[in-house]
Amino acid sequence: MQTALALVAAYLLGSVPFAMIASRLFGLADPRTYGSGNPGATNVLRSGNKKAALFTLIGDALKGWVAVFTAQQMAFSSTVVGLVALAVFFGHLYPIFLKFKGGKGVATAAGVLIALDLGLGLAVLATWIFVAFAFRYSSLAAVLAAAMAPVFSALMHGAGGQILIVGILAMALVGKHWVNIQRLLAGQESKIGSKKKA
Repeated sequence: MQTALALVAAYLLGSVPFAMIASRLFGLADPRTYGSGNPGATNVLRSGNKKAALFTLIGDALKGWVAVFTAQQMAFSSTVVGLVALAVFFGHLYPIFLKFKGGKGVATAAGVLIALDLGLGLAVLATWIFVAFAFRYSSLAAVLAAAMAPVFSALMHGAGGQILIVGILAMALVGKHWVNIQRLLAGQESKIGSKKKA
């Protein structure tokens, strides 16, 4: 019963739409109505309001971290902690509060990974930052960071149970960016900081 409650709580926490909350707090339009239509920090940044984007980024990352950290503090097994990590992440991707149409999971995945393994989380975050600053494409940074996450996990810990959780996170994140990948290949992807379309 405790495990079931933990998973439901993690999913509901993951479903909290910080992009929507930030947009209301800062008097912005619904982020689903402009840019990529994605309720996430990168799209909120297209509104031109950096504070709202930062609020979204921190909120989405924190919910991933809080869910996993809380499960760890409750002394759940590593298997349950891994399931909690997946629950909060998929809560963000498919939130009940937004009719199961959520964000792409980059910030939430970062929070989850940092809580699961600080070294792994920082390595993945560093990959995202490097690619984002070098090429100015958030989607490219997300896809490459996700692809490297299982590699980093294997190098740090071998083929243990953690790599399965990290691999599922990575595959889901890449899948959520499939349209972005197509746009990148076609040279049509928007760069970080580009304004919303009129």
